[in-house]
Amino acid sequence: MSATIKDVAKLAGVSVATVSRVLNDLPGYSEETRIRVMNAVAELRYQPNAIARGLVNKRTQTIGVLFPSVSSAFSSEILHGIEEAAQEQGYSVVVCNTAEDGKRTKKYLQVLREKQVDGIIYSSGVLKEEYHQTLQAMAIPVVLVATKSEYADIPYVKVDDHQAAYDACAYLIRRGHRRIAMIGGPAHDVIAGEPRIAGFRAALADHGLPPDEAPVLDGRFIFAGGCEAAEELLRQAPEVTAVFAAGDEMAIGVISTAARLGIAVPAQLSVIGYDNLKLAEMCYPPLTTVAQPLAEMGRLAAAKLIARIETGQPEASEILPHQVMERGTVSTRE
Repeated sequence: MSATIKDVAKLAGVSVATVSRVLNDLPGYSEETRIRVMNAVAELRYQPNAIARGLVNKRTQTIGVLFPSVSSAFSSEILHGIEEAAQEQGYSVVVCNTAEDGKRTKKYLQVLREKQVDGIIYSSGVLKEEYHQTLQAMAIPVVLVATKSEYADIPYVKVDDHQAAYDACAYLIRRGHRRIAMIGGPAHDVIAGEPRIAGFRAALADHGLPPDEAPVLDGRFIFAGGCEAAEELLRQAPEVTAVFAAGDEMAIGVISTAARLGIAVPAQLSVIGYDNLKLAEMCYPPLTTVAQPLAEMGRLAAAKLIARIETGQPEASEILPHQVMERGTVSTRE
């Protein structure tokens, strides 16, 4: 039979209340008492019951995380940072895959409500009004990562997508490219689609290149979409010398398609991606890309959420820096 908190108290020679205070890191006991309690816990192999502990401190030490695609390399790197920060603070993580169109979001919000999570991290997708209303009814803290909203009560952690896309295009221009195309996400996507397209076109305009003449295709932020868009682009605009793909999976799709069509990267076609996933270093040639600090974004989002859970104080949004990682897929045009 498993040991109980009463068994620990009896072996340590203290009250059940004292054992509870020690295990929940509350004040009111000596260091000698803490050692006796922890020695009793170890000897009896006592495992605190999370539900019972939650009845005491009104928390379950659990946070929920909503991703539109849990299996993607993008999500896994953010999740790595979230889990690291959560574990350091004694929190567990429940991960929910809402699907690309968010059709399971309301269902999973209900699941997280039933599990009585202490807070939620919402990633990548648009925080619709119906989701915001549900979260308000849950009355728990929420932090966004790799997305943003106009709700003043919900902080976010992300990079400046407009500026990052601007810098990617400007980098290609500095390397001598003038016929530049973009493969991005849907133009109606206000989180990562529209801002990156706008940043790309702004860089062209600021450098004296007509933005309306630069091809912009939708690659849906996936490898297959990058392949399809690249094939269409290279067939319709063979004069293009460089492509900005607003996601590393799409960029690798461009490289793969170019290789299949006998187009050398970067000698004939330069490619720059966006994200700096681990895949960027694994492909050949290694991908030049705009780096988002994805793991750090996840870590910071979790830290903000836990701070808000434990203090009740509001947290500020943060824009983290990006940088161009130069590797092997961009050549210089004379």
